[in-house]
Amino acid sequence: MKLAIIDYGSGNLRSVQKACEKTSPPGTEVVITPDPDVVRKADKVIFPGQGAMPDCMANLRSSGLEEAVREALVKKPFFAICIGEQMLFDHSDEGDVTGLGIFPGNVVRFANDMTYPDGTKLKVPQMGWNRVKQTQNHPMWNGIPDNSWFYFVHSYYAVPKDDSVIAGVTDYGGVITVVCAKDNIFATQYHPEKSSAAGLKLYENFLAWSP
Repeated sequence: MKLAIIDYGSGNLRSVQKACEKTSPPGTEVVITPDPDVVRKADKVIFPGQGAMPDCMANLRSSGLEEAVREALVKKPFFAICIGEQMLFDHSDEGDVTGLGIFPGNVVRFANDMTYPDGTKLKVPQMGWNRVKQTQNHPMWNGIPDNSWFYFVHSYYAVPKDDSVIAGVTDYGGVITVVCAKDNIFATQYHPEKSSAAGLKLYENFLAWSP
């Protein structure tokens, strides 16, 4: 099996590769690649992202990888992470940029005036650990207890128009969507590679997943 981690200049790729190598079955080839042909030949695809959504979308399009990504989204097991998840939506308020339009919906910013119940101000970005409530029975959750902790770094989050794609939520100034899934696609706002045992289990499940 060949797993392609897409490199369109977004960074954080080596830690994703290490997590996949640690959890992959024997014989798995895990490659970081900027080559559309390598993506097309891969059995599974991981689409990470970090930074600003406008930069990530611009880099994806200028790299020549967008078409290969769109093809993979149709027919391969596809795991999108952080900005990679946000890029699957129609639009982001960050830079007023158009996304890939795979999931109907918008990416919006946290409000600046969010508070805890005791009145303490919530920081933006959300940076650190938070629990994720599983809202969909999905093979990617196998062996991961509900309300497990995952690591977040983000100021924006997705608001899907179709609730059926929501597979996980967290509470940060209110309940927000942080996992989306449909058919062969699974996408998380948090970083599994920074999320200890639960994150590694998610990669292990992806490598075993046959949608």
